Amino acid sequence: MPPALPPYPARAALLTGVRDTIPLLVGSWPFGLIFGALAVTSGFSPLGAAAMSAIVFAGSAQFIAVGLAAAGTSAAVILLATFVVNLRHMLYAATLAPQLNKLPARWLLPLGFWLTDESFVVAAKHFEETKTSTNKPWYLLGSEIAMYANWQVATWIGIVAGQQIKDPQSWGLDFAMVVTFIGMLVPMIKDRPSLVAALAAGDAALLASGLPHQLGLLLAALVGIAAGVLADHLWPEATGKP
Repeated sequence: MPPALPPYPARAALLTGVRDTIPLLVGSWPFGLIFGALAVTSGFSPLGAAAMSAIVFAGSAQFIAVGLAAAGTSAAVILLATFVVNLRHMLYAATLAPQLNKLPARWLLPLGFWLTDESFVVAAKHFEETKTSTNKPWYLLGSEIAMYANWQVATWIGIVAGQQIKDPQSWGLDFAMVVTFIGMLVPMIKDRPSLVAALAAGDAALLASGLPHQLGLLLAALVGIAAGVLADHLWPEATGKP
């Protein structure tokens, strides 16, 4: 675990990370509720569902794992599907690595485990705006702790509610997560290559939505990356490259 929390300014950085993440908690909260309810209605025990949120802590991968497990899919397929969906975290790590590459393992391990889509977006934006700050790990840690605590509470509430409601997906709360991701994506589109990547990935995701085991998500990610790289070569001036 990271060292004991020192006084200001590291504490201020941690609290700022928590504060900047609060708007995104609103979108992930319904997502956690639905997961908890869906897990218990799919045959998971309350403790099993809670343990998945505590140990795995990967929203989309958890949904996929629960759905596949409920359908009787083999463990190998479940592991492969969740691995593929979580490959995007390699891109997140590569983006944040220049800012955190001097940290010891006691920092990198918890920061890597708690990293989510929301915390990545919040931290990437903050790191870009505060290039000289020495308290970036504390900022990221604050964001991640906020997301982790929020997910655990939402999961438990969903578990309790799911034992009383037969069809939690009928609540329609999953739309909140879509809105949250759109809200995270739009501020990140700052040049032509990123716009091309976003549009290409979105179109690919729609066209490949019928593929089994959520493979459409992987295909969309690959298409988006390829389109972004190609656009970067075609319009290098858009990103300030020579």
